[in-house]
Amino acid sequence: MTASDDMTAPKTRVIAVVGPTAVGKTALAEELAVRLDGEIVNADSMQIYRGMDIGTAKPPESERRVPYRCLDIVDPGAPYSAALFQRDAREAIAGIASRGRTAVVVGGTGLYLRAALDEMSFPRGEQVGNPTRERYEAYEAANGPRALHALLAERDPQSAALIHPNNVRRVVRALELLDEGTTYAEQSAGFGDRSAHYADTAWIGLAMNRQALYDRIDARVDAMIDKGLLDEVRLLLDSGFRDALTAGQAIGYKELVGVIERHERLEDAVAAIKQASRRYAKRQLTWFRADPRVRWLDVTDLSLSAAADAALKLIDSDGPLGEGGASELAAPADADLEG
Repeated sequence: MTASDDMTAPKTRVIAVVGPTAVGKTALAEELAVRLDGEIVNADSMQIYRGMDIGTAKPPESERRVPYRCLDIVDPGAPYSAALFQRDAREAIAGIASRGRTAVVVGGTGLYLRAALDEMSFPRGEQVGNPTRERYEAYEAANGPRALHALLAERDPQSAALIHPNNVRRVVRALELLDEGTTYAEQSAGFGDRSAHYADTAWIGLAMNRQALYDRIDARVDAMIDKGLLDEVRLLLDSGFRDALTAGQAIGYKELVGVIERHERLEDAVAAIKQASRRYAKRQLTWFRADPRVRWLDVTDLSLSAAADAALKLIDSDGPLGEGGASELAAPADADLEG
């Protein structure tokens, strides 16, 4: 299905539920899916991994009230990216639409959400078996990140100025784009162009009082430990997934690797997980606040049922999804998550 086909397909109805970690996105998305005869499309970049269940707050299969798509699709550490998620999510949305149902896309990974729901392009060879990428990665391995960045600066100084020399992955991507006839700078300039891939799309952002959100984050981390997160990390380590668990984005996993391998204090690791989660929540809010299409809903004092009622009113307030409404609702300020 092409982008133009998606834009004109009358049955392709999409609702995106976004916001910071622990705010209650999945619960609300599932409630909306139940009410709208819908299915969930996961847009959390960590919930795609098999076996990473407790630490990603993945909803247990036995408790799901509607079908979930884009969960458990690759092993930890397998090559994956926003480009591949774009393919997988759009296939899932097309399948949901073909069944005459509503796609409810939920998650806090902003790039994944935009990859699926906006007109975004990526280098053609995003993953395994890409000779262009392998050539530049081999060059970096032999000569170092500074030499790779210098190669980019020689060919495309404008793009090189936007990328730190140590960000090897992004430098490689910029060189790939050059070989494909465009530039990283041009792509970055177009990143603010929020052209929808699906005409009938609504963005609902969940916000919460800062202290209430922090309390929820702390309680969720404690619950993860009680449910056996340490054993989950140990099993994943025994399965050979150490590199995936210590990646920068693996909050809740990387902190516990030290407890298992270096006998660090569990209490210190738990505190670090809570702090990292709070910082991540602020970054998420900053990302989504920059999108004027998001209609914000403060769920601090709302029950799940009341939050779903309010979300449906926002969705239907201006006729077709995605038209109007955003300017009427103020996005939460940075101060809401500072401290």
